[in-house]
Amino acid sequence: MYWISFKRIIKSGFFSFWRNGFVSLSSVFVMVIALGVLGSIIFLGALLNSSLGALQEKVDVNVYFVNNAEEPEILSLKTKIETLPEVGFVSYISREKALEDFKTRHENDATTLQALDELDENPLGAVLNIRAKKPSQYEDLANFLKGDNILSPTGKNIVEKVNYNQNKVAIDRLTSLMASAQKIGLGIMIVLILMALLITFNTIRLAIYIAREEISVMKLVGASSTYIRGPFIVGGMLYGLIAGIITLVLFYPVTAWLGKETANFFIGINIFDYYISNFGQIFLIIIVSGVVIGAISSFLAVRRYLH
Repeated sequence: MYWISFKRIIKSGFFSFWRNGFVSLSSVFVMVIALGVLGSIIFLGALLNSSLGALQEKVDVNVYFVNNAEEPEILSLKTKIETLPEVGFVSYISREKALEDFKTRHENDATTLQALDELDENPLGAVLNIRAKKPSQYEDLANFLKGDNILSPTGKNIVEKVNYNQNKVAIDRLTSLMASAQKIGLGIMIVLILMALLITFNTIRLAIYIAREEISVMKLVGASSTYIRGPFIVGGMLYGLIAGIITLVLFYPVTAWLGKETANFFIGINIFDYYISNFGQIFLIIIVSGVVIGAISSFLAVRRYLH
């Protein structure tokens, strides 16, 4: 009995969808816009996260060692730093490599290179480049690089300078920027999703309004609320499914067109490559969101006529 009722509900939902062709087309069109907004939020979030991540990689802390610091002592400190939970990456630059990099940076400055050649020994010390997992964790790293942590086994201070204070302004600004961007992004996402739900709800309610007399007749002959509501929910799910497929198809040429522009403007991320590489995840989000929005909107819209 339940299976027969279920099949009738599904069949009636498909029939109503095709019978009210113009209204169904309007509902699908509105849902395409709503899902397009949702997809745009996904792409904007990816662009924002990529840009902030690229900026975060440019911020680091350098530990400069005294010239007479022994390499085993430096590598021992490097090992200690790598065990810290805040640390994402540590690289070691030897004195020789530091000198080579310095000469490369000043290859067009003959005066500097000549003065360097007149020195009897390498004036540069080794360097540790430290990158934290989050910008807010650099202060903890700077605190670690004080006191006994930077002493050699013989109790000698081997660190000449830590440039945290010079980078502190940039680090604090990046931390504030990331926190603000996440809050603003979340707020915009919630507002746009609510707007999409409201617009979709009103459009589907118009489609159900056309069938209000049919609903009244079904109630008069004793049809249950579930049986009456079922076809409209099926229709709403069809709106969402078709709108989701159309939205995904439209995203292909749009992202292909914007791909190079986003790669140039947003520090390397190509939105078309992102769409292709994450298509499975985006497909599920768009299709499931369309079906759920259509079902919920239909469920809420038909309640008025059931009472």
